[in-house]
Amino acid sequence: MQPFTLRVLARKDVLAGLIFIAVAVFGLWASRNYPIGTALRMSTGYVPRLLCWILLGLGVVIMANGLRATGERAAFAGAQHWRALIFVPGSLLVFAFAMDRLGVVIATVLLVIVGSIAGRELRLLEVVGAAVVLVVLTLVIFIWGLELPIPVWPER
Repeated sequence: MQPFTLRVLARKDVLAGLIFIAVAVFGLWASRNYPIGTALRMSTGYVPRLLCWILLGLGVVIMANGLRATGERAAFAGAQHWRALIFVPGSLLVFAFAMDRLGVVIATVLLVIVGSIAGRELRLLEVVGAAVVLVVLTLVIFIWGLELPIPVWPER
């Protein structure tokens, strides 16, 4: 029999909420020295801090739902959930480290491929479709729309 604390932590929503809260707290800490500005004259730290506060609130709500949940729906069903906890953050790390060297297109494709390993069923057509849509959205929003100086392809 597991102790009460481990049973509570084994609930999907409790863990997801804690992960959201941890990422938000880290983001708030990392952006603590950025100037915020105002809503009309946003500075560098405005949007990152706003998103971190939203993520923190979302994490609290999700964790509260997990603490209230009972029965089988509350707990992890098996190893496939641990795969998600490993491969989804792993895909973000792959993206972060690949972005400068390989460019945003290849890094985004790698993000989708590594992230798709987290699922039980790997459907090639869905993975390719998601990669194409995400690459196009990334190019439209960040490269052409915001004109960010992000390498699109590997630089020689």
